[in-house]
Amino acid sequence: MSGQQIRVLLGKIGLDGHDRGIRMIATWLSKAGMEVVYVGTHQTAESMARTAVDEDADVIGLSFQGADHIPLIRMMAEQMKAYGLEDRLLVVGGNIPRRDISMLKEMGVDGVFPSGSSMSRCVDFIKKNALKKRK
Repeated sequence: MSGQQIRVLLGKIGLDGHDRGIRMIATWLSKAGMEVVYVGTHQTAESMARTAVDEDADVIGLSFQGADHIPLIRMMAEQMKAYGLEDRLLVVGGNIPRRDISMLKEMGVDGVFPSGSSMSRCVDFIKKNALKKRK
């Protein structure tokens, strides 16, 4: 990395209002030296993409606790393409069944961190890959 601070946009798209996990992630990423913008719950894929452009985010991180992650990631991938964000890292976490990981990656997700993933694994993945993708 070039010493540039990584900017991470975190939020929850859809109707899921459970945000304890993503708020913990925000704290850990911030403590790891990243600049974190947390936009909260009940966002849309379009609002996340627009905010990623406005904030010049290197990473978009989404958290899911419901069973709607597949259609919501499909919408997020469409919005990332529409906003020219294909060079940004997309990571997801939360209640993600392991059987869905390969499908999510095919849809454009760079990193998947199901419930129980270690925080250091998540932080290391972002540090290793966030700025590499934007070259």
